[in-house]
Amino acid sequence: MPPNSRRIRVGGVLVPGLVDHHVHTDQIDLAALLAAGVTGVRDLGSPPESGLALATRSPHDPGLPHVVTAGPFLTAPGGYPADRAWAAEGSYREVRDTADAARAVAHLAARGAGLIKVALNADAGPVLGDAELRAVVGAAERAGLPVVAHAEGAGQAQKALLAGVGELAHTPWTHRLPDELIRAFAARTHWTSTLDIHGRGTDTAERMRAVDNLRRFHRMGGRVRYGTDLGNGPLPSGVNVRELEALSDAGLSATRILASIAVSAMDLAVLPGDPLTDPLMTSRVTAVVRAGRYMDVVQTHHTDAMRTRMGPVSAVVRTPCRAT
Repeated sequence: MPPNSRRIRVGGVLVPGLVDHHVHTDQIDLAALLAAGVTGVRDLGSPPESGLALATRSPHDPGLPHVVTAGPFLTAPGGYPADRAWAAEGSYREVRDTADAARAVAHLAARGAGLIKVALNADAGPVLGDAELRAVVGAAERAGLPVVAHAEGAGQAQKALLAGVGELAHTPWTHRLPDELIRAFAARTHWTSTLDIHGRGTDTAERMRAVDNLRRFHRMGGRVRYGTDLGNGPLPSGVNVRELEALSDAGLSATRILASIAVSAMDLAVLPGDPLTDPLMTSRVTAVVRAGRYMDVVQTHHTDAMRTRMGPVSAVVRTPCRAT
């Protein structure tokens, strides 16, 4: 430890920084999200001046969560989200053929994208053809970038799997997937949860299908990431308790829920109790260390606020607590 480091004693449990694996940075207040205890986000679709600029700035900015971004969606001409009012100019790029697919990926990689997002929403319009999708995946592999797919509509999840896409941006919710398909997904992919967008606290048919698909995916060994689709309608800023409850409904233990969200190697979160015994504990963040700076998280009934103690911190020491 450097000789001039400050030592801070906190009551509670230290975990890696908490990450929301599905947000849209042009639709949310990132400073408020950090104030609520989330130290990292994956931006799955935004204009370059939002996501890509923030990805460059955020690693060393203690006032923002750490941002990893896909930049704009890659989609078919006229495909989703071109028809959506919320899709700002530059938030999607139309891919016209296999050569254009390779160019699009190379351009995003050169600008600092940390992953590639493809839109496969057959319910909303045209989708990428098999050849174009494989070209995106191949170019991303050569660039060392994972590919995440928004798969919606009959056959789109399977199409993503067959093309080599490594992650779904949402747990499938439009259809109950057969066990043999879920088993193949579990062997090869991650799923980001986003269960609470289906009803936001109401047990809708879409939520029940998604929870059922995720339960079987998890039971078969599939790897789950906590994500909320923050920016998509009225969702709470911070760790979404309803998302955690839905993960628990899908059969994830407290340990697995923690593993799905507490993953940032560069930041820390302080929790008031043991998250290995309480699956909702990660929603009760009391402090974070972000880019070397310690910040108290003050939660109230109406809003979350953060007050920053002066100076960076090199080490945080917790008081003794029971571990399991």
